[in-house]
Amino acid sequence: LQVLGFEVDTVNSVQFSNHTGYAHWKGQVLNSDELHELYEGLKLNKVNRYDYVLTGYTRDTSFLAMVVDIVQELKQQNSNLVYVCDPVMGDKWNGEGSMYVPKDLLPVYRDKVVPVADIITPNQFEAELLTGRKIYTEKDALEVMDVLHAMGPETVVITSSDLQAPLGNDYLIALGSHRKTKADGTRITQRIRVESPKVDAVFVGTGDLFAAMLLAWTHKHPNNLKVACEKTVSAMQHVLQRTIKSAKAQAGEGNKPNSAQLELRMVQSKKDIENPEIIVKATVL
Repeated sequence: LQVLGFEVDTVNSVQFSNHTGYAHWKGQVLNSDELHELYEGLKLNKVNRYDYVLTGYTRDTSFLAMVVDIVQELKQQNSNLVYVCDPVMGDKWNGEGSMYVPKDLLPVYRDKVVPVADIITPNQFEAELLTGRKIYTEKDALEVMDVLHAMGPETVVITSSDLQAPLGNDYLIALGSHRKTKADGTRITQRIRVESPKVDAVFVGTGDLFAAMLLAWTHKHPNNLKVACEKTVSAMQHVLQRTIKSAKAQAGEGNKPNSAQLELRMVQSKKDIENPEIIVKATVL
């Protein structure tokens, strides 16, 4: 976000030695009182006027409820504030979905967080959890996105899915939907599909990168979800291709790269993040 020109005030929801893709991690989880204290500090200095709020990985229900309170207060200060929520709850491995945060976060996301969010970026499993509906086809996915719109957010992007891609098995599908209500009350919905080449490795932090770049590119292209997603997904591809190439070189011929070698090559990808060459096109549905 900073590379793309945003001033960022960061609050670490967790302070860990390393990400949880490693065998071991140590550190602290911020609780709601600690978050509230930090927010009070910002408020006392009258610097709590924001254009965007972005949230991701959280492990604590009271922390999440506090986020909702803060977002609502910030929206009273600035009615144009956009809240981008990445509802990080779980994922699918070999077709089986499982949660990697406590299960009691789901009702808080569903009933409190999503209704105040403007943009949400769930993966397929998280979209299914939030709506209680399974996605087997693209039609199912579009219906699930409609259900999510009805819960509150104007923009819904399902960042990854196990749907069959028209381009073939080596591609991963992401789907986006942007719904706007015009002044006369009519609704326009723009829907897109993005197919990007699969990279054969497990990366940690791709969802965070996706949500941050989607925030930036929707800011620069507010009424063009197609272009925003093309830039986001293309930049992701550049980062992942650079990462896998570097990881394989470090691991050596025939060896599987480890967590440390698969750390996203963010700094090395600065130019691609700032100005991504469009290598992945979106299809308007």
